Amino acid sequence: MRRPENRAAALGMWSARHRWTAVLGWTAFVVAAVLVGSWLPQQELTDTDLGTGDSGAAAQILADAGIEEPAGETLIVHDDQLTAADPAFSRAVDDLVDALAAEEAVRDVVAPRDSGAVSADGHSVLVVATLTGDPDTAHERVGPVIRAVDEVAADHPGLEIGQLGAASATKMADDFMAGDFTRAEWTAVPLALGILLVAFGAFAAALLPVALAFTAFLAAVGLLAVFSHLLPVDSGAAQVMLAMGLAVGVDYCLFYLHRERRERAAGRDGRTALRVAAATSGHSVLVSGVTVAVAASGMFLSGLVKLEGYAMSVIIVVLVSMLGSVTVLPALLSLLGERVEWGRVPLRRRARRFGRASTVLARLLDLALSRPGVSALVTTAFLLVLAAPVGHMRTEQLPMDEQVPADSALAVSYRLIEDAFPGQGSAARVVVTADDVTSPPVRAAVTDFVVAAQDGPASGPPQVTEHPAEGVVVIDVPVPGSGSVERAEEAISTLRSTTVPDTLGAAAGVEAAVVGGPTAASMDFNAELREAVPPVFLFVLGTAFLLMLASFRSLPIAVISVALNLLSIGAAYGVMVAVFQYGWGASLIGAEPVGAIESWLPLFVFVVLFALSMDYHVFVVARIHEARLRGCGTVEAVREGISATAGAVTAAAVIMVAVFAIFGSLSVQQFKQMGVGLAAAVVLDATVIRVGLLPAAMALFGERVWYLPRWLAWLPRVSHGAPADAAEGSPADARPRADALSPR
Repeated sequence: MRRPENRAAALGMWSARHRWTAVLGWTAFVVAAVLVGSWLPQQELTDTDLGTGDSGAAAQILADAGIEEPAGETLIVHDDQLTAADPAFSRAVDDLVDALAAEEAVRDVVAPRDSGAVSADGHSVLVVATLTGDPDTAHERVGPVIRAVDEVAADHPGLEIGQLGAASATKMADDFMAGDFTRAEWTAVPLALGILLVAFGAFAAALLPVALAFTAFLAAVGLLAVFSHLLPVDSGAAQVMLAMGLAVGVDYCLFYLHRERRERAAGRDGRTALRVAAATSGHSVLVSGVTVAVAASGMFLSGLVKLEGYAMSVIIVVLVSMLGSVTVLPALLSLLGERVEWGRVPLRRRARRFGRASTVLARLLDLALSRPGVSALVTTAFLLVLAAPVGHMRTEQLPMDEQVPADSALAVSYRLIEDAFPGQGSAARVVVTADDVTSPPVRAAVTDFVVAAQDGPASGPPQVTEHPAEGVVVIDVPVPGSGSVERAEEAISTLRSTTVPDTLGAAAGVEAAVVGGPTAASMDFNAELREAVPPVFLFVLGTAFLLMLASFRSLPIAVISVALNLLSIGAAYGVMVAVFQYGWGASLIGAEPVGAIESWLPLFVFVVLFALSMDYHVFVVARIHEARLRGCGTVEAVREGISATAGAVTAAAVIMVAVFAIFGSLSVQQFKQMGVGLAAAVVLDATVIRVGLLPAAMALFGERVWYLPRWLAWLPRVSHGAPADAAEGSPADARPRADALSPR
């Protein structure tokens, strides 16, 4: 027996020969990863970790000085008709104060009669409660406080009573994300199974990819908990891993299983069919998995810890999914044999159509190959039109009230407080350090700053807090908040460029004066993100180009691959901007336009979409290359490759779109935007690109599409076809001609 021709074939055949070792090894790996992950809690990013620029410096100064404010909750009582002087209004306020004071988690309560926190029109008041214990864990103790507030609100149905604070906001956001995560799990897995039932027409064949993808996800979550102690991750990392793990994991197994079943249907024996699948689809899975992982590693060049955490999450789940697909899947297929067809469903006849090109696809493919110039022009124009809104993309770190549904208690409370007390929820925080913050020059500078800020960018009186022992002064400056992003950013810019330098910056004894706060943090994050875009883009584009060049030994194919992926990603960006920034069609998908895209998403989506696009691209082009190596002309090879992969790619695309669409229906805005962007890109990539633009581009190049400059002839030859001894058994898989392998 001849030696398998590539690493994927070697892995597949080892797995087939050592079936129980592979299956039990995978099971032990998954169980061990889950147990370690449950024993070692995941380390999440803190606000200090996320800081960048001046806002990050402000947070770091406070952290280094050990200045930790107790967790506070702001309660608002509002009525459009009654004022604070009305008896019914006063009773509600008194009941709220008494209910809060009775809670063990509340250390102190300040009533509006003591603070004077009454709105200008008298229709709103603020009650401030300070919580006990560590502020970082206050969200774990705030539940009874929320329930107490709800009970008071129920006793006074005519009034609006809202609650806003770091602890309650964190708990509510966690509850939203936990509910979303559970819903995604219980929806995505059955949906993927149903799609595969239609695609394969057999329960066992459908269950294998889903089971492997889900176990790979569980193992990846456990591993993430371990690696998070080296690099803390965002709280949404598990959601990202679920989306990527199911989409990629199911697709990898599907490609492998699809090829193995096709080879069996063509009359090959089980062992040969498995060897062919391992050498072809298995190889594509390895190339795709490595491409996704390497592309995702580009996010480490951003210097942003949030994106670095997401990069690690994607790399772990993709590599684990790839590992399962090329090791334990061949073992299971070898064990099952013909039993992989167990549990056939009535849709079997329809399912077989997934293995052939449909009439519509065949006609579109004929059109693209017969009139490639027209097809390339039309499809490119269509994608460019979709991408047009990208020029007006606006990014920001969306505030909590825009991350959650507009009718949620958190969002309603935020708007009530912001409308009645502008700037209350979005104050800028100026942090000043000095050897002696009580010295006359420093205090005079602080006074000058307060006056200048109140006369200038502030929307209310600043509050000054001295920490003499730590040598720090904290000045909270209200700035325009919700609905006034441009004004808030203008206020921060004025504070940084004029107010602070002219007062605090010019004072003797002041060592540092930096501006932080939520709006400043968003501005700083965007600024650093803009600097990160060029190196990340160049790394991802360069890596993809080199991988395609090395895989297919063709300069035009590498260029085409990069260009087509850029077009599909640009179109996906355009869809995101149109839906979430402009609100076009937002109601049709249950989305809410928020006027901006979450800051970290464009770079993350670029990296992930580029990697996922290569998933289909590698699989399809590898099949085209396989036909080419058998001696087919370019046009015929394109026709055969796209037709032969139509069923698998269609099913894989439907699964990916379904999984991402589920995330597009979730409550948290950033995951909704991510889901819609990824789903749109996959739809475009699997339809417009695969059926229209890719074949047209290759047909336009003709035989020159396989051109490789002589100075690149040293590139290694990578096999995308069946092992040589398997090829001998079928005329359709005849040994490639020698001249087809030589560089042109």
